[in-house]
Amino acid sequence: MQLMDTMGRHVIAELWGCNVEKLNNMSYIEQVFVDAALKSGAEVREVAFHKFAPHGVSGVVIISESHLTIHSFPEHGYASIDVYTCGDRIDPNVASNYIAEALGATTTEVIEVPRGMGPVKIEKSKVQAL
Repeated sequence: MQLMDTMGRHVIAELWGCNVEKLNNMSYIEQVFVDAALKSGAEVREVAFHKFAPHGVSGVVIISESHLTIHSFPEHGYASIDVYTCGDRIDPNVASNYIAEALGATTTEVIEVPRGMGPVKIEKSKVQAL
């Protein structure tokens, strides 16, 4: 695959046939996502996860390079995940594949979207300090 000149890469993955217990275990999912970020070479900044009643987990791992997110639906054996990385140092597929394996997905559908392809030209005189 030829790398394009982009600001980032966004992997959107549909994970089916996942382990139901794992999809409903917030602490397990949180650890998997932190490990996935670290295995891809990302720098973890913040971690926030929430367990829903009666089931399901949503969460985000903020990395210096962007983020990893999940919304799990244990009742369907399904999880939707996003791994977005800026720059060209980190491959978001490394994290996405690790997560799919850790959750026991039997079927995965993955789309990779290049982000910030442009053309974006900002004149320095029009950029204001916040």
